[in-house]
Amino acid sequence: MTVLVAAGAPASAAQPGPASAGRPPVLAEPGVPEADVPANEPHGPKGSPGPSAQPSPSAPSTTVGVRLLDAPVERRDDTRAHKYVVDHVRPGTTIKRRILVRNSSEIRRTVALYAAAADVTEKGFVLAPDRTENELSSWIDVDPPEEALAPDEEVEARVTITVPTRAEAGERYAVIWAEVAGVDGQNVRNVGRAGIRVYLSVGPGGEPPSGFEIGPLTGKREKDGTPVLTAEVRNTGRRALDLAGDLRLTEGPGGLSAGPVKVEAGTLALDGTTIVRVVLDRRLPDGPWAAKLDLASGWTKRSATGRVGFGPVPVAATSAVDRSGQVLTGGLATSGLVLVLFAVYAYRRRARVRQPVAAA
Repeated sequence: MTVLVAAGAPASAAQPGPASAGRPPVLAEPGVPEADVPANEPHGPKGSPGPSAQPSPSAPSTTVGVRLLDAPVERRDDTRAHKYVVDHVRPGTTIKRRILVRNSSEIRRTVALYAAAADVTEKGFVLAPDRTENELSSWIDVDPPEEALAPDEEVEARVTITVPTRAEAGERYAVIWAEVAGVDGQNVRNVGRAGIRVYLSVGPGGEPPSGFEIGPLTGKREKDGTPVLTAEVRNTGRRALDLAGDLRLTEGPGGLSAGPVKVEAGTLALDGTTIVRVVLDRRLPDGPWAAKLDLASGWTKRSATGRVGFGPVPVAATSAVDRSGQVLTGGLATSGLVLVLFAVYAYRRRARVRQPVAAA
C-alpha cells in the first residue's frame, strides 16, 4: 500500500486555495509549468466545437481552481509529485489521491470533475480537446463527478486510478480536470477549467530511470541587441521531464555578476531534445562571463558551466548624442548666417543715409 503525505503546492489553479499546513520540506527549485488552459474557451454544444466568439461582458465568470493534496511519501523530495500525480506502479495496482476544488467565480457554479487524454510530444505536454479519452484516462475515476459550489467554496474529491492486471509497460499521460461552464448567447458555451497532470509509469520492478544531458553553453546577441544564452538539452532517461532552473553569470567585466535568472524549458519527451533559451538584459556587457546553468525535473538535477560572450552592446545612446551635436552645430551656423545678413543690411542703410540730398 502506498503511504501518502500532504502535498500543499497548488497543482493547477486559476485562483488556488490556501496551502496545506502539513506540506513536507522539498528541494529548492523554481516552479515548473502548469497544465492549465485559459478560461473562457468558446465551445458549441457539449462534445462538439462551436463558432469562434468572444463572451459578452455580461457572461458569468467561469474560473475554477484545483490542487493536489497527496503525494507518495517516497517522493517527499520530488517537487513534481507535489504538483502532479507522478508515480510508477505494477500492473493490477490501484492508487488513490485527494484533490481540492474551488469555485473562484462570483456566483454559485456546478463544477464537473473528470479525466481526459494528454500526451508528451516534441511540442511538450499536449492537452487533448474537451473530454477526449485515452488508455490512462479510462482508468481514472473522480468522485464526485460534479459538485455545486457557492462562490469561493471548496470541496475535496477523490481520484482513483485502477491499472489493469494486463497493462503493458510504459509511461502514460492524462489530466484530471475541474470544469465550469456558462452560456453566452444561444449557441456558445463559455468554458473554464484547470487541471492536474498525471504522469503514470507502469511496469515490473523499480521505477525507470530519469536523466538528461545539457550541451555546451553558447552566447549571442540578437539584431535588436538582446543577449541570449542557449543550450541543447536531451532526455536520456525513460520518463518524461518537466525542466526548470536558473542561470548565473559571474566573473564578468570588472568583476560583475548577474542572476540568478529563472529558466523554464517545458516538458521534454522520451528521447526528445529541446533548445533552452535564456533572454537577458540588453545592457549586459559582452563578457567573457563564467556561466552556470542549473536545471531540474523533480529530484533529477543537472548543471552545465562554460565561458560565454554575447558581442558588443549597441551604442544607442552615443548615436543620440551625435545627433544632438549635429543639431547644435547646424543651429550655430544658422545663427552666424543671420548675423552676417543683419550686418550687411545695416551697412547699406547707413550708406544710403550718408549720400547728399539733391537740391530741389
